[in-house]
Amino acid sequence: MSPFTKTQTSLTFRLNYELLQIESWGANSLRVRATTSPNLQADTISALLPVAASQATVEISDTVGRIANGNITAEVSAKGQIRFLKTGTTQEILAEKPIHLLSVPARSYLNAKNDLYHIEVNFAAYDDEHFFGLGQHQHGKLDQKGSVIDLLQRNTEITIPFTLSSRGYGFLWNNPAVGRVELGTTATRWVADATSQIDYWITVGDTPADILASYADVTGHTPRFPEWASGFWQSKLRYSTQQEVLDIAHEYHRRGLPLSVIVIDFFHWTLQGDWKFDPVCWPDPAAMVSELEALGVKVMVSIWPTVNRLSPNYALMAEQGLLVRTDRGVPAHMYFVDNQSEDGTYVHYYDSTHPQGRQFIWDRVAENYYDYGIKSFWLDVCEPEMLPMMPDNIRYYLGDGQAVTNIYPLAHTQGFYEGMRSRGEEEILFLCRSAWAGSQRYGAAVWSGDVQSTFEALQAQMRAGLNMAVSGIPWWTTDIGGFHGGNPQHPEFRELIVRWFQYAVFCPLFRLHGHRQPTTSQFVGADNEVWSFGEAAYEIIKDLLMLRERLRPYIMQHMQIAQDQGIPPMRPLFVDFYADANCTTIDDQFMFGSDLLIAPVVHQGERVRNVYLPALSHWTDVWTGQTLDGGKWISANAPLDRIPVYLRDNSGLLKVFEGFASNVAKNPL
Repeated sequence: MSPFTKTQTSLTFRLNYELLQIESWGANSLRVRATTSPNLQADTISALLPVAASQATVEISDTVGRIANGNITAEVSAKGQIRFLKTGTTQEILAEKPIHLLSVPARSYLNAKNDLYHIEVNFAAYDDEHFFGLGQHQHGKLDQKGSVIDLLQRNTEITIPFTLSSRGYGFLWNNPAVGRVELGTTATRWVADATSQIDYWITVGDTPADILASYADVTGHTPRFPEWASGFWQSKLRYSTQQEVLDIAHEYHRRGLPLSVIVIDFFHWTLQGDWKFDPVCWPDPAAMVSELEALGVKVMVSIWPTVNRLSPNYALMAEQGLLVRTDRGVPAHMYFVDNQSEDGTYVHYYDSTHPQGRQFIWDRVAENYYDYGIKSFWLDVCEPEMLPMMPDNIRYYLGDGQAVTNIYPLAHTQGFYEGMRSRGEEEILFLCRSAWAGSQRYGAAVWSGDVQSTFEALQAQMRAGLNMAVSGIPWWTTDIGGFHGGNPQHPEFRELIVRWFQYAVFCPLFRLHGHRQPTTSQFVGADNEVWSFGEAAYEIIKDLLMLRERLRPYIMQHMQIAQDQGIPPMRPLFVDFYADANCTTIDDQFMFGSDLLIAPVVHQGERVRNVYLPALSHWTDVWTGQTLDGGKWISANAPLDRIPVYLRDNSGLLKVFEGFASNVAKNPL
């Protein structure tokens, strides 16, 4: 009797209590699910959206089953082992592989707790393979071959379990469980510590852009990018009063500097979980918003998902089961300070996986912020950042912490997105410190978290941002200058802030933030405006602000491409130049849109750097106008007032860079 059965869209295999199903899921893509339970579970937690049924080609016999959908074919042996091929060829794209033929199969299940299993899926390793994506990590690598990546949300570490392989496929581990992925030289292994079943999705494309487009089709496209978000954002830790915010915005206006957004950070509230302004420091938010709007400035406000026990909302949420629970020990999640507890207090996280929890927090935010005219929100600490983080001790509405915790930031953003949509808003963007696969469909703009103010951190952010781009998150940014530390009076930091600004001009979002030294009072850092770093730095930064203004039409053009096609505006060279083998290994340059090659300067004291110009194009130095052939390395000058930027095939952007002044010689740092 054959272990295989089929439908027009799926192949099913049963053997030794295991149920395996492979079905077509989007163009050129297959979804694989497997379990040792009697039946597969419904999609209660999945990054994948429902897709229109696409008829596959399915063939079965007693010894083999095959399912083909466009470019991809899966072949299942009589023992259940899966190989993925490029359709119509014998080219193996990826194959499951046992670790040990007798005792460690390609797919293994161990009882964990309740109806959950510790699951591992093992694949063959290929010497020539390079892995990109997997969210955001601080290890400083673009190619993650050889890495072990924890699948757990942390501040600065974002779990998006999608990888783009140099072998021509994209792979999504469609599982929010805590675990890890091991990208070794002897095996590739995906692990979930506690989950109900195996669930992964794989697509094959002729180009990296094809793969990213297919991934966006099944996990969701971004909303329309707001035009205001393409400009300059001013932020610091922190503005303490309404008047201070207004004074800063008016100073930008007085100096003739462009300013699109000003950000109000944490502790503007009465208590965590009240979700409202402290009237002592913020007496008339509506008037503040109106005055800033008259200057062309949007207000963004930080919203935390934490609740103080002293907040009146705490009892209401606890009674309705809207808080994350603990299975043992103290029922709180973090010891932190608040406005009325300078020595510290325990705070709780609301449960973003609970639909009523999402509605509860949105209702308060709508009443206390949106109704004042504030329509952009900073969704901070949404990993959730629990200290210590022990997922096995957490219980959500959707289940065990080990099984579901990585979904928290997506669900949190979803609640705000649905709330904004209910008010008729269509241009929706949230600044988020964490994300999961599919967060882009809810307007998540992600930044790299609380990183250090060092050149080493700048180097790591460049690679982290490119990996986020190919993880399906086209809206991304950093804290310009880093978050922790950085004294505006020190020459070393002034050099860093200039180099970080030069890089950030060519990031999807252009945002200054940081906790500058010396700290003036609790959680209030030194000045962090563009004029805070000395006259020489200011002259350079001022030109960069004007350059960003001139780039905004180009940025909006590529944000529309990101929305329509899933192609991020900032991306590694290999996305555009996949036929040039050199571009696969270059991790310190990137494309900003289709026409600009950016080579940031990320080492202290560096004034010349090597740049690779990809083959099959001509490249114009935007500062000198010199045009060079591609397919070669050059030595590029990089004085402190500029970084190497090259225009592809004379595409008409040179006028954007005209008049970029040099002020370093007369105003040394």
